[in-house]
Amino acid sequence: MAATMQVQLVSPEKVLFSGEATQVITRTLGGGEIAFLPGHAPFLAALTENHTRVTLADGTVLDVAVHGGFVQVAGNTVSILSDLAELGNQIDRGRAQRAKDAAEESLRREHDAEAVSALARAHARLAASGGIVGTSQGAH
Repeated sequence: MAATMQVQLVSPEKVLFSGEATQVITRTLGGGEIAFLPGHAPFLAALTENHTRVTLADGTVLDVAVHGGFVQVAGNTVSILSDLAELGNQIDRGRAQRAKDAAEESLRREHDAEAVSALARAHARLAASGGIVGTSQGAH
């Protein structure tokens, strides 16, 4: 069995996940994607909207849409404290697709920071719930 670490994924509403994992991949604000493995050096960073992947001890992957917050690594624990987070299997893909389409339509008319943020949230939701078809996730 591979070495594991404790992972905690918390939003203001609830603890979404707490358990053992072998890897966490998330995206930091201005820093791009980062992977954490057991024994990672201490780390603290702000998060952007992203599709976070937690590889559980049994090899399955927990897909999560994370909408801001922080990631902290201390000891053998990775803590993600998110402003809002959603488990991929609980996301309404139709609603997320409609939000993506509406944000893209708004951005075709004018650059609007709210629409940019809405598009980033929709991309994170779609990626965490099965992937985005026909678009480049990094193009926002």
